[in-house]
Amino acid sequence: MTNHGKYETRLDPALWAYIDALNAWYPPEIIGLPIDKQRAVYDKMCRAFHQGRPPGVKARDGLIAAAGRDIPVRRYRLAGKAAAAMVVYYHGGGFILGGLESHDDICAEICAGTGFDVLSVDYRLAPEHVHPAAFDDAVTAFEWAAATTGLPLVLCGESAGGNLAAGVAQATRRGAAIGQVLIYPELGGDQSTGSYVEHADAPLLSLHDIAFYRDVRSTKAQSSDDPTFSPLRDRDFSGLPPTVIVTADCDPLSSDGETYRDRILASGGKAWRHEEPRLVHSFLRARTTVPAAAGAFARIIAAVAALGKGEWPY
Repeated sequence: MTNHGKYETRLDPALWAYIDALNAWYPPEIIGLPIDKQRAVYDKMCRAFHQGRPPGVKARDGLIAAAGRDIPVRRYRLAGKAAAAMVVYYHGGGFILGGLESHDDICAEICAGTGFDVLSVDYRLAPEHVHPAAFDDAVTAFEWAAATTGLPLVLCGESAGGNLAAGVAQATRRGAAIGQVLIYPELGGDQSTGSYVEHADAPLLSLHDIAFYRDVRSTKAQSSDDPTFSPLRDRDFSGLPPTVIVTADCDPLSSDGETYRDRILASGGKAWRHEEPRLVHSFLRARTTVPAAAGAFARIIAAVAALGKGEWPY
């Protein structure tokens, strides 16, 4: 019997079944293994949880040319429908895991649920490529989409990808993005307060994990005040696109979303944050087995759909 601690009764049995299944594939202690081993196990776990693509969703791989490298991307389209917008999607994985395959079904479902094209970006990973490599790729892919598609663009990212989406929004402010949706984003908030303290040992993401991912991504000279590394360290939150942030109740990163919303509102922008009760980090993979996660994913798709149409329903 797994010891669930203070979360034993706080989380629903269906969510515990998901957490235990995920930990069976990708146990917490794996963080001590070499990165290539972590990736192999993570990729196998992603394949096991893959739900397939909804009917009518077609995907095509391509490359975006950048200085000295090509950035792999995958574009999802709904057959027989002219897209009204494009979602530029940045996957999670602590900046060290994941790629086009790991979040393939999630991107396909966003495409099916909104009718929009989705561009999934395979940004460079640490430790082979430390900051700002992932950020540079994220900006380059977004600027390529802005220059070539002719579609309104919605930024979307979860966890580490939420950091990248927010960084792109800040780097291209008053630019092409018509909105952004951040899903339990890591934004470099104050770790001495709020959810970082209350949920330091939460299931599926702990404060120890966050520190590990941050250190792997950093150079020795990395400044904690660099807003391309930690978007909350920016001093100007004006000119950002309408922003929806979806956080999980039992997640050390929850406070980041709340703080980011408050800073955008204080700068005169539009921002709305919804805390999903009794959910944990990485709940997107629970969307087919846990009713609360299914409801949260439906709200995320509705937010992307509204922003892509230039609507603000909050």
